[in-house]
Amino acid sequence: MSPVRQRLLSIFGGSVGNLIEWYDFYVYSAFSLYFAQAFFPDADPLVQQLNTAGVFALGFLIRPVGGWLMGLYADLRGRRSALTLSVTLMCLGSLVIAVCPTYARIGVAAPVVLMLARLLQGLSLGGEYGTSATYLSEVATSRHRGFYSSFQYVTLIMGQLLATLTLLVLQRLVLTGPQLEAWGWRIPFGIGAALAIFGFYMRRNMVETEAFTREAAKKSEHHPMRELLRHPKEIAVVVGLTMGGTLAFYTYTVYMQKFLVNSVGLTRDEATLISAGSLFLYMFLQPVLGYVSDHVGRRPVLMGFGVLGTLCTVPLLTALTRTRDAFTAFLLVLAALVILSGYTSINAVVKAELFPARIRALGVGLPYALTVSLFGGTAEYVGTRLKLAGHEAWFFWYVTACIFCSLLVYTVMPDTRRHSRIDAAS
Repeated sequence: MSPVRQRLLSIFGGSVGNLIEWYDFYVYSAFSLYFAQAFFPDADPLVQQLNTAGVFALGFLIRPVGGWLMGLYADLRGRRSALTLSVTLMCLGSLVIAVCPTYARIGVAAPVVLMLARLLQGLSLGGEYGTSATYLSEVATSRHRGFYSSFQYVTLIMGQLLATLTLLVLQRLVLTGPQLEAWGWRIPFGIGAALAIFGFYMRRNMVETEAFTREAAKKSEHHPMRELLRHPKEIAVVVGLTMGGTLAFYTYTVYMQKFLVNSVGLTRDEATLISAGSLFLYMFLQPVLGYVSDHVGRRPVLMGFGVLGTLCTVPLLTALTRTRDAFTAFLLVLAALVILSGYTSINAVVKAELFPARIRALGVGLPYALTVSLFGGTAEYVGTRLKLAGHEAWFFWYVTACIFCSLLVYTVMPDTRRHSRIDAAS
């Protein structure tokens, strides 16, 4: 097999695995309405406590743990091994949810098993980002690194859309509401487990990256965490450049559907169509701006997001709250996603280019996961709390302030396309 074909197959394997992981993760949210009562009946206060504690743990604790553990594993045992383990954990989590007995059958054990399965999924996803970003960046050629690494977000968005499409097909074409609540919600998890097996096969056949192979051949003593702490500047750059981007991403994707209903006043069906349609177009912007970054540099693309995000966030979100027209709302959301593409299309490759191969997966994954937990994961909570307090506009300024902080980082950081450590010998 030619080196070019092998590289393309490896990029495809890494990207498809990423899509499957995100599909499995988003399916939980998409179908939670149908299986919630099966595991968390209101009559049992202990189960309600387990529900609350589990959501907190999964949303804020497990992703950094996954970024840490999987990053260590990837830097010590290889990118391919870590990616294969990641998709295996996701497969196991989905399979457990698909076959788990309900509360009516086994009592409190049911939500406990569900939470453990969700923990496996969160652990997998927490490690997926850093390892996948590292692998796609290392396996691509330097001339097209931004373009190929952008497919990480293409597949992330595609996984979210696929989960939504699965819900729509089952809702409108295959099953009735009572059937979905009784047993139909298990179908997408079964599909996810089957897809993960395919992802496992694809990743087992990927080539290991030359950067890791070169480091492994040195057989020197290796302490990734200790070595990572010797790069405080790079860690700070990852946190700084991620802060505004992850908050904006969660605002315009995860939180936006509820925002369109609660703040704009659209129906749930309209909000779903707007979110799905804008995300579909947003997906195609990623490789376009990744390609642009390969020619003009990473920093100009990031600066575009930083400047436009700082100037336009408050006007866009304010305009959304004042419109009652679905098409106008769609155009405003799409405009926001166009701006956001300056971050999402290349943030993974920028982080990978900051660190030496010995600690690259850990250096990308851990500070990113921590920052997402602090800013991205709390976006919906902060936005909702401020709306309830009667100060929704404060949230708009909060997003703007975080993007501005990231803009300051973009201004002073080196352009990693010209100063990449991926092509360095060590």
